[in-house]
Amino acid sequence: MKILVINSGSSSLKFQVIDSETERVLVRGLCERIGIDGVFTYKTDTGVSLKEQVPMKDHTEAVHKLLDTLVDPEKGIIKDFSEIDVIGHRLVHGGEKFTGSVVITDEVIQAMTECNDLAPLHNPANLVGVDACRKLMPGTLMVGVFDTAFNQTMEPKAFLYGLPYRYYEKYKIRRYGFHGISHKYVSQRAAEFMRQDPRRVKTIVCHLGNGASICAVKYGKVVDNSMGFTPLEGLVMGTRSGDVDPGALEFLAKKENLDIYQIMQILNKESGVLGISKNLSSDFRELKDAEIKYNDKAAMAREIFAYKVAKYVGSYAAAMNGVDNIVFTAGVGENDSDIREEICSYLEFLGIHIDEVKNRERAEAVKISDGLSKVNVLVIRTNEELEIARQAAEIAGRVKGEQAS
Repeated sequence: MKILVINSGSSSLKFQVIDSETERVLVRGLCERIGIDGVFTYKTDTGVSLKEQVPMKDHTEAVHKLLDTLVDPEKGIIKDFSEIDVIGHRLVHGGEKFTGSVVITDEVIQAMTECNDLAPLHNPANLVGVDACRKLMPGTLMVGVFDTAFNQTMEPKAFLYGLPYRYYEKYKIRRYGFHGISHKYVSQRAAEFMRQDPRRVKTIVCHLGNGASICAVKYGKVVDNSMGFTPLEGLVMGTRSGDVDPGALEFLAKKENLDIYQIMQILNKESGVLGISKNLSSDFRELKDAEIKYNDKAAMAREIFAYKVAKYVGSYAAAMNGVDNIVFTAGVGENDSDIREEICSYLEFLGIHIDEVKNRERAEAVKISDGLSKVNVLVIRTNEELEIARQAAEIAGRVKGEQAS
């Protein structure tokens, strides 16, 4: 079964075609600067590689370019569109309506549209990608895989805020948690790598990138997630503030004469390690280079980030009454050995010991804790596209089974 995985953003569209039987990536690529000047990147597993300027005024044209290239006699990987069995779409926010992946129907699109207020930057862009694919491949099964779905096992004690309950009843204001596709893949891959039964293990996944979240997974189900009603809550991130006392925002608004939109701009775009480093960078690699050159603000930004991660890990170990695996993933988690080491230095009370040599290894999956450590500490490369493909294949198999019966 060939699955086209689509991850549609406001001005970009990432894609892969994956053979679900072998889990081989046949092609991967990116349509970016949609609506501006357009850049198309495309690379197959047979060595065909493209990067070209292509005008794409909207997502429909981007999908058209992608599909035309897939069936191109010289560059393509399929003869015609019928070889694509299913399209799996990454959808960011499903609210409480979706606890798992679903076949995309008119009813699903309507329900997602009703969640647009919860993710105004993400959901409309996701739906544009869905609409484009439906127009160009109307007969192809389409599956929606939600970033929030894996987190829907959280209990009210974890997802409710200390606000009047009527606002939850009226507007569904609650913690939703994000990066669920990554957290699901990584927690299950960790159990597989350690030869554990995921239904009997407690895992904390640290998805650390420009956007970052911590997820507590107990016996295969999410107990808590550091992101909240929006992806703004939780850790200090690249440009996002993470947790901030709301009273400080009122104080800032009065002192600087700012409205709520300006406050949100500061919290989302001007804060995090970018703001702490006095606008030096939101890129942890650049901050690391600056720290080596004795830039104290860069050093402080990285130190604050590591401290906040360790605090969440410690609290989630308490929430699950123990932890078996702590896993680092995503851009920073997978590649910054110094950050990992600093985070783990706060967690020695859990009996954690890091092997310094292993901590500097690069691999799809590696155990970086030593033989004395009471907790397994792992680094695992996340693969959201593969997780989307797996869930899409499962849904497609179920649909075929229902049609056959």
